[in-house]
Amino acid sequence: MAVCPHVSSIKIPSATTLVYKEECTLCFDSQNLAPGIEVCLTCFNAGCNSPERQHARTHYGQTNHPLVLIILRLIKDKPKRVDENEEPPQKISKLAIVPEDEEKKYEYVTYVKCYSCGGIEVEKTIGELPLVIDAVMNSVSAARKSEIKAWEEEITECEHARNLIQDSPKELESKALAHCNNCELKENLWICLVCGNLGCGRQQFGGVGGNGHGLAHFENTSHPISCKLGTITPEGSADIYCYLCNDSKLDPFLENHLSNFGINVKSQQKTEKNMTELQIEENLKYDFSMVTEDGKELEPLFGPGYTGIKNLGNSCYMGSVLQSVFSLDSFQKRYYPTSLEHQISCLDPANCIQCQLYKIADGLLSGRYSQPIQPVDEEKTNRGQEGIAPNMFKALIGKDHSEFSTMRQQDAFEFLQHLITTIERKEHNNPEKDPTRAFKFTAKQRLQCLECKRVRYQTTTESHISIPVPTKTIQTDSGEEIYEPVTFEQCLESFAGDAIIEYSCPACKRKTNAATNTRFVTFPEVLVVHTRRFDFENWVSRKISVPIIFSQDLINLDKYIAPEQPENEELLPDEPSSSGESISVDEMDLNQLLLMGFPENRCKKALITTGNIGSEVAMNWLFEHMDDPDIDSPIVTGGSTSTNQQVPSESDIVQLTEMGFQVAQVKKALAETNNNVERAVEWLFSHPEDFTESFSEQENINNTFGDSSFPANYQLQSIISHKGTSVHCGHYVAHVFKDQKWVLFNDDKVVNSQPPLEEAYVYILKRIPA
Repeated sequence: MAVCPHVSSIKIPSATTLVYKEECTLCFDSQNLAPGIEVCLTCFNAGCNSPERQHARTHYGQTNHPLVLIILRLIKDKPKRVDENEEPPQKISKLAIVPEDEEKKYEYVTYVKCYSCGGIEVEKTIGELPLVIDAVMNSVSAARKSEIKAWEEEITECEHARNLIQDSPKELESKALAHCNNCELKENLWICLVCGNLGCGRQQFGGVGGNGHGLAHFENTSHPISCKLGTITPEGSADIYCYLCNDSKLDPFLENHLSNFGINVKSQQKTEKNMTELQIEENLKYDFSMVTEDGKELEPLFGPGYTGIKNLGNSCYMGSVLQSVFSLDSFQKRYYPTSLEHQISCLDPANCIQCQLYKIADGLLSGRYSQPIQPVDEEKTNRGQEGIAPNMFKALIGKDHSEFSTMRQQDAFEFLQHLITTIERKEHNNPEKDPTRAFKFTAKQRLQCLECKRVRYQTTTESHISIPVPTKTIQTDSGEEIYEPVTFEQCLESFAGDAIIEYSCPACKRKTNAATNTRFVTFPEVLVVHTRRFDFENWVSRKISVPIIFSQDLINLDKYIAPEQPENEELLPDEPSSSGESISVDEMDLNQLLLMGFPENRCKKALITTGNIGSEVAMNWLFEHMDDPDIDSPIVTGGSTSTNQQVPSESDIVQLTEMGFQVAQVKKALAETNNNVERAVEWLFSHPEDFTESFSEQENINNTFGDSSFPANYQLQSIISHKGTSVHCGHYVAHVFKDQKWVLFNDDKVVNSQPPLEEAYVYILKRIPA
């Protein structure tokens, strides 16, 4: 082998260095596929060396980093047990991830080559190459970190546990710990760490009983911290709940706090599942049927457009959304095939949302990763596919987001909104290429005071509609109470029909009732319909499992167009301007929202944004805008000015105008946010209606969504379904209509299967041209 003069360019990765060694950062080619993956020994980017793509060579062309380590991982033949008494391998449990013995399962082929020397193979023993290769091979990859983290709920300490003041020490008798102080429940028991009261918890995942007496104790005493008795381990861990934070927390002084009541942590044995285990068990328990009615296993599908997405740990919400949106024409045209021009110019593909969206599209639509798995075990006869594991995309799309950055189960619809917002911002300078424009349309809200009969209109740009699900219980012949089925048309009528709300009328100058409704001004190319299947009961999210009867025939929305405004209507007067003063909200409406568990800032923002017309409208606004990036930002009152306000710096103005905004827009946004650039960006995207004049041809493009022509006929394109009792548990799947058949995407399982239309959580309908 030749001696390479470029070995001095290599670097040794530290413990904090991100080493991409499992798959290419621009496609899903991995170290498991020949000819392997190439890891840059300067910056540790991973690239493939496939003849069609050659992403490793692209990286060299961008950076001139010469040396790469090629890694090819091969599965060893599985040895059979020769001794019947030999113990079988430990079963895999997602409640506690068992480290994989890679030496027994895999063997690695590695070698080094230098692009600057024409791609020659380099001797691995030269200089510091042995140290670098060893560091790369033994480093913990980003994918492995995600796997370990996937089943660990992120729980932190809180000041209420750290600064807890307990009552005087007292010994609790064993009979006092036998059942709830207020009922006879003997499990799901929580001890108050202030006074030692024992109360049952709220009902939990998987049917664990509870009457909420622990919560009632907090409401009566304001004692904030409780510990679930059956989860205490000798190591000092347990389920801790802070009612003031309304979340699970860690107690750094748990052993001392429990000893105050005579409980010795070292002698405790865990007898009940903790909250993380219950959540995981619930997520694993729900699975959509993979067999036909006569018991035959559904035939798996393979090829372009039939690629599954691996569950990375509570990530089915993301997978179901990605399968749905990448079945749409607008997403396929934008991201497939991959833009070579962008790839050549991007120096950090692992942290570029555009590159990762190209990568997702290539992974799902190319068909390269939708190949049957060849069985390596005689006992394993089920055929399937590896699919793709979008670890990089998940880390990037969830970065700095309070929910999507975690490994907890999330709401699929909220993730869809977050994805739309992220792409919209990325494509701000190229609105004609933005695939999310297919979802956009103009809606008009009409409000009429029922006493003075005056009206108010508001026009907004929307990307979905949220329809209520009417609920009515009926009794079966056996006496069981179930929800009466409703039709999809009934849900649409409830959405478009008049809702009667309590209203502070500026004309009547007192509380009245008002009728409000929402209609279409234009119709979108793709209509996202979110069903309000979740509500809150005793601060806990619960699912409304009302069957929705959905016809697969064409759905016509012509009658939901907003009518022309009558000439004889009298408009309600404008709300008085705040002129920099704080905007007041109705205390009764505010308290109703606070009792539902929403933070005060969000409650006030919802009431102000919806015009102080009642808690019900504000509640609906909160449900639809929970994922807004500025939902927790301080409330900015319109028109607020200050004589001491500083003039924005030229660099801040340039920074924002480079994002495609006009100077006038930027200055207004900075003025409204006290010259805070980050908040100004949020303000610009959340206040498009503040700019009534068209600043440029591009602004005209940005503000034109959908069309109002008839007929507005739609056909079902896909649905996202959820099985489980609440948004925080259960399982999401997508059904997509393609190639004249329905296809079920259940994580990495892809089969031909009829959709459960009555159970859909999100309907995605495609407009049919006239």
